[in-house]
Amino acid sequence: MLRLTSFDACDVSSNILNVQHVSPKDQTYSGTVFSKCNEFNGTKSPAPLVRRKQVNNFIGDLTLLRNASGGQSKPSQRTQSVSVSMQKATPINPHGRHSASPITLISSLWRNRTLALQLTRREVVGRYRGSVLGLAWSFFNPVLMLLVYTFFFAVIFKSRWGTGGTDSKTDFAVILFVGMIVHGLFAEILNRSPRLILDNANYVKKVVFPIEILPAVSIGVALFHAIVSLGVLLIAFFIFNGFIHWTAVFIPLVLMPLIILSLGAAWFLASLGVYLRDVAQTIGLFTTVLMFLSPVFYPATSLPEAIRPWLMLNPLTFIIEQAREVMIWGRLPDLQGLSIYTLCAVIIAWLGFIWFQKTKKGFADVL
Repeated sequence: MLRLTSFDACDVSSNILNVQHVSPKDQTYSGTVFSKCNEFNGTKSPAPLVRRKQVNNFIGDLTLLRNASGGQSKPSQRTQSVSVSMQKATPINPHGRHSASPITLISSLWRNRTLALQLTRREVVGRYRGSVLGLAWSFFNPVLMLLVYTFFFAVIFKSRWGTGGTDSKTDFAVILFVGMIVHGLFAEILNRSPRLILDNANYVKKVVFPIEILPAVSIGVALFHAIVSLGVLLIAFFIFNGFIHWTAVFIPLVLMPLIILSLGAAWFLASLGVYLRDVAQTIGLFTTVLMFLSPVFYPATSLPEAIRPWLMLNPLTFIIEQAREVMIWGRLPDLQGLSIYTLCAVIIAWLGFIWFQKTKKGFADVL
């Protein structure tokens, strides 16, 4: 097991950050450790119990970064000899050009997948840390929401979806819940995107860190909650109807285009939120309005024929309808429509990545 004191880690990291010809993995890992060391050593000495928690958090951060960098327990030969080569050091240029090609996009996500997964896991666990139920809240939240929907729409309002079949009292709540899951996935990603860079400013200012993976981390967190909600939906559907449609296995195929589209939107909003702080409040209002402009509370067929084409311009309309097809009605998804949607989503994701790469050189100056 790797053992590093805060002073050893800072010394080694300081040397690595100021030497040429160091592998990107060592540079990224050591740069992050160096930032953590500065934050840790720069804090005032509080009470012993608080200081002990700070030490534990510091060691946890080092372990996370070491594992994400490949789990190397020994410094490389170049790392051991960096102190001799200090005079060859060149500063890192934060204003250098960043490639925005599709190959760079894919390779960056793939190369940093371990780091993204571990950051996602830490954020999911950290969201419920300190609560009595802990991670179980991610399960009880959608259960409580589904019970509320069922009670109000099935018992009080006696709503029916109007499919022409034998609608039971619980059908409306289940069909509504599908739309809420899709909208919730998209809304959570968009609402958090404008503050991704602002809330992780230390990665931009002090560290050679792949900040382009931060939107992917937010998508991972939102996707975790969506998966839990889908599990609750399947359990409720089985309790209400006694079976589950086999076509539910296509739900990942239905959600994938929306995830790609959300990634592009997250890159764009994360960059824009650095320069325009009002974007966060605007996006919150936008996602609320989007919920009522999407077929969440009503079927798309209930609208007049002249309005339906405009409704299809909503990025959630097609995905919500397809999710209900495979989850509720037991029909196969529209593969042709999903293919066209995926192509458009890939283009938008690439454009969002281009915008992010072109604008991130000014993040450090603004922050």
